Amino acid sequence: MLDLPALLDRVHHRFPSLLIDAVGEHEPGSRLTAYKNLTINEDFFPGHFPGAPVMPAVLMIEALTQVAAVLILGHANSAPTARVSLRGVNNAKFRRQVVPGDRLMLEVSLGRRRSRLAKAQATAYVGQHRVAEAELLLAIEPGAAYVDPSADVHPSARLGEGTIVGANCTIGPEVTVGRRCRIDASVVIDGWTDIGDETHIFPMASIGLAPQDLKYQGERTRLTIGTRNTIREFATINRGTAGGGGHTTIGDNNLLMAYVHVAHDCHVGSHTIFGPHATLGGHVRVEDYSNISAGSAVHQFCRVGKYGFVGGYSVVTKDALPFGR
Repeated sequence: MLDLPALLDRVHHRFPSLLIDAVGEHEPGSRLTAYKNLTINEDFFPGHFPGAPVMPAVLMIEALTQVAAVLILGHANSAPTARVSLRGVNNAKFRRQVVPGDRLMLEVSLGRRRSRLAKAQATAYVGQHRVAEAELLLAIEPGAAYVDPSADVHPSARLGEGTIVGANCTIGPEVTVGRRCRIDASVVIDGWTDIGDETHIFPMASIGLAPQDLKYQGERTRLTIGTRNTIREFATINRGTAGGGGHTTIGDNNLLMAYVHVAHDCHVGSHTIFGPHATLGGHVRVEDYSNISAGSAVHQFCRVGKYGFVGGYSVVTKDALPFGR
């Protein structure tokens, strides 16, 4: 269900520039219809044109743009601080005049979307008559990071634009989180930890806490996580130790399912998949495109080669060959 007042508040416009009165059909992330009831009291009618009032064509485009903004901002993954602006109009056609007393139905369907840009096919109707249509090019501006009021984020932590920090999260002073990340409820991120753009960390995960090694004496060691990673519920990822190089790393586009544990000084490549409860001992190296299945464990100092596949509930005590199963 759309929270229309909240969404309209984020569309930027206020009376008399707000051109949406009501919302009709809504297919989240795909399609939205809205309505504008036109009366003779609209601010633009007296001067356009005196004695023969007609809605300006540019305002029909503006109304369709506002509907597109509501559709985009109403998506579940939209940052609360995000904004939408019009960057281009293609193939605009105005087929009939719109006059006082008309009820304008505004229909927008989202098309291709890439990063911060989206295309939308927009059509305006009066009754059964199509009065205007255009392809809209829209920019999605993530805005500042949003932190839930119940979260505990240290003032010196660095959060990228568009990042969302959920309820009851704890983020320490040396943490850097990239742009457009999503940190769900009750996640803890601490230590000298860097997290790349567009990473999604699910509830209850523990990221960057001290390594589970009795030799660790509080040294400044690091954890670096790349971009577009998905880290599911209750996963734990530890920083490095001084004796192991002091650095745990995870590449890009990885999926770590629930209860995965990545110990100190591990190095995980990109495009890997870890099943639920998969565990890496210290100093393990997992190369690109590897798959560690559910309940499996890799002994410390071992390596899983590129495209390696470790079956469910296996224990790896020696290096696993690339492309091996």
